[in-house]
Amino acid sequence: MKLYHGTNIDFKVIDLTKSNKYKDFGQGFYLTDIRTQAEELAAKKSRLFGGYPVIQEYEFDESLLASADLHVLKFDAPTTEWAEFIFKNRNRESKFTHDYDIVIGPIANDGVAYLLGRYEEGTLTIEELSKKLDYRQLNSQYFFGTEKSLKYLKRL
Repeated sequence: MKLYHGTNIDFKVIDLTKSNKYKDFGQGFYLTDIRTQAEELAAKKSRLFGGYPVIQEYEFDESLLASADLHVLKFDAPTTEWAEFIFKNRNRESKFTHDYDIVIGPIANDGVAYLLGRYEEGTLTIEELSKKLDYRQLNSQYFFGTEKSLKYLKRL
């Protein structure tokens, strides 16, 4: 399968330490299987941080997701488990880490920080949070969080 990474600076080597620690699935390298989604992200990043929109294409053998060699977590839809996982990863006060090589699931919408704050203060239940985090457009994200997982990505 083809996966895309939208960015504002082209690079040859993936450095996991350059990723923000408090993203939906934690610190890692994020891709999507939807090219237009990567294009939108690249345009947004270049507007915010300079540079120019870059779409990197990678090949990934999807059959590896069932491999015993990789620890994979997949969310097929916004669920309470998905919302809790995002909350734990984005919470700057907790020391949450996970040992998944790859995590796949929907992207939380742009009001994530606000909604997570409401959940933390108790004004939203986890069920309400998962419904409100549901992105209103088709989207997906593939998180590669370990050096082992990166070995399976081939830049095109």
